[in-house]
Amino acid sequence: MYRFLLLLLASAALGAERPPNIVLILVDDLGYGDVGCFGARDIRTPNLDALARQGTRFTDFTVAQAVCTASRAALLTGCYPNRVGMQGALNHTSRFGLNPAEWTLPKMLKERGYATACFGKWHLGTVPELSAPRQGFDEFFGLPYSNDNSKYHPSLASEMPPLPLLDGEKVAELDPDQSTFTARFTAKGVDFIERHKERPFFLYLPHVMPHVPIFASAKFKGRSSRGLYGDVVEELDDAIGTLLAKLRDTGLEQNTIVLFFSDNGAWMSYGEHAGSNRPFREGKLTCFEGGMRSPLIVRWPGQVPAGRVNATPFMSIDLLPTFVEAVGGKAPTLKIDGRSALPLLRGTDEAATHEALFYYAGEELHAVRSGQWKLHFAHPYLTNIGNPGKGGKPSAYGEYAPLPITDSSMNAIASRHGQKVAAQPLALYDLTTDPGESRDLSAQHPDIVARLSALADPMRRALGDKLTGIQGTERRPAGFVPVK
Repeated sequence: MYRFLLLLLASAALGAERPPNIVLILVDDLGYGDVGCFGARDIRTPNLDALARQGTRFTDFTVAQAVCTASRAALLTGCYPNRVGMQGALNHTSRFGLNPAEWTLPKMLKERGYATACFGKWHLGTVPELSAPRQGFDEFFGLPYSNDNSKYHPSLASEMPPLPLLDGEKVAELDPDQSTFTARFTAKGVDFIERHKERPFFLYLPHVMPHVPIFASAKFKGRSSRGLYGDVVEELDDAIGTLLAKLRDTGLEQNTIVLFFSDNGAWMSYGEHAGSNRPFREGKLTCFEGGMRSPLIVRWPGQVPAGRVNATPFMSIDLLPTFVEAVGGKAPTLKIDGRSALPLLRGTDEAATHEALFYYAGEELHAVRSGQWKLHFAHPYLTNIGNPGKGGKPSAYGEYAPLPITDSSMNAIASRHGQKVAAQPLALYDLTTDPGESRDLSAQHPDIVARLSALADPMRRALGDKLTGIQGTERRPAGFVPVK
């Protein structure tokens, strides 16, 4: 009996020495309906479809804000972006970024003994003091911000400096060939796995594609029936297959958590260079489901059920606390908004992790979801004008005249990207029967409107809401580096 207990203790110690590896694949501006197992009709994604068969597909997973920087901040901190001062998106002139004082996912994993790497788009700080290596990543290779902040910007190209490709905190190249990004970041990931196969690792692959401007390598150009956009997505799927093969060949597949999703929905104004958010309304930069809903696939053999579909709503803010529980890591001392969804991933408890999820656009609280119900407060939003965009140009390019609204930044975005500002009235939607948010049921269910409105009040007091003029008492400052 004593020997048996010793064996159990030894096994437990061995398990503690080698917690699961984590491979987190994030793509940029991919539509919910651009993956085969999520309904793609004209784009082939056999590797992602296979990953879904081997794991669980989560149909009601959302990001915390439908724009690049904010979405990434939420993922790495477990917080609504407004809590950490990272709502919206940074550009090449930004001196702000994720505060180094924040407790991030890679910091937690490094403390647990993980090797950590980020290959792709960082977008959480453009200066060295706010770079990926300062936030817990041992290795970084990629862009400090979006690839349209370059000579390819549809309206501001003449104002853009050369696009930097960074290796750590040093510029490795200027204006690199963007058609090589998917292959290069994947190769970095494969090499990282090989070099760290004897210890736990966290590989974060925030791919640049298919954010405009989009590029496919020569090998994939013309291969899809969906034009260049389809070529780009099919190349991403092939690259993911290469990465999964490396996990299999190194014998790491069984002890690796693999996650795939998009930072937000497709940017609809770019037409043929944008994806599909079917069956949802609108897209990137909005709090409609087309902007917030993301196609999440999770595989963890023996832990996450295979071939399963789960429709329980949860959010990217829940991933950090989920990983804390999965690897036995240290919980953040700073307040966060996420809660562990590990029982949900494992299929042992399908209860919602939150009574309500809150949808911000910038500093405005636009909507709240509780179960099947989603309440939109009256708010402005961006929508397309004219014909769909072509050739990398947004819809109705050059024809937009700003509207007289309070948020000048929304007008600025609209004018550059072929969109207009529209008004959404107070409305209640049943997402189970109306995922496209087209039938307002607020008059039929005043009790639900009242309940969801009440749920939003504490969030406004904590994180603020420009629509109601509330400042918020729990917001932490972003990092800031003044010009020297």
